[in-house]
Amino acid sequence: MTLLSYQDLKAKGVPYTLTHLNRLMKSGEFPQKVKLGTSPNARNAWVDVEVNAWIESRMAQRGSHQ
Repeated sequence: MTLLSYQDLKAKGVPYTLTHLNRLMKSGEFPQKVKLGTSPNARNAWVDVEVNAWIESRMAQRGSHQ
């Protein structure tokens, strides 16, 4: 399993700010992050296959909106 940092998301072409990603995660529109550690300053990451599935679903939707 591969975990992605916020910078990795940006490199994959996910253009959103952390604030917007948090909104999308809260509404169930983006994969949930994984907290790495127990401290309040622990890093977060996203599961690569979940982000890839989300990107693929966005690509599939583009044809249905034309």
